[in-house]
Amino acid sequence: MKRILYLHGFRSSPLSFKARMLSDYFLAAGRAEDFICPQLPASPRAAILLAEQIIEKEGADKISLIGSSLGGFYASYLTEKLGCRAVLLNPAVNAGRDLEKHVGVMTAYHSDARFEFTDEYVMQLRDYSVDTVARKACYFLLAATGDEVLDSQEMLRHFSGARQRVIQGSDHGLSDFANYIDEVVAFCDAQEV
Repeated sequence: MKRILYLHGFRSSPLSFKARMLSDYFLAAGRAEDFICPQLPASPRAAILLAEQIIEKEGADKISLIGSSLGGFYASYLTEKLGCRAVLLNPAVNAGRDLEKHVGVMTAYHSDARFEFTDEYVMQLRDYSVDTVARKACYFLLAATGDEVLDSQEMLRHFSGARQRVIQGSDHGLSDFANYIDEVVAFCDAQEV
């Protein structure tokens, strides 16, 4: 069994629906220490650095990633660089393009904390973009056709050749995530790549 590093999405936190569900799942399984879910900084460079430090400490072969939305974008970069297994939940494929319209001061979803998302952060996102997915066997993509934020067809094309589950309907937050959690954790725990 592996430890899991959960990378939340833009404006999200460890208090998100899926993060709490996974935390409860690992707690119920007697594996609370195997679930790692830090608050990611607004700066993509700082978020990637934090994730790299955690992966380096654990060992890329002993940790799997679960990334949601922007966290999925980060997970794909880290997987291509370090070879971790990764489950991508409605991941951003082109985060620089998708988030450039969100430059400014805003609040996080699960608190009143304010933060600034800058033009520099958009440029950082472009630096972490994965143009071609090479480690296809490392990925399990869950893409909801009802995603109201990101294009599921773009996800499916980008991760063509990787393991994929197309979820008919649902939404960006995967409100039906409980239906897939066992399959997600089983993929993360598998040893082979």
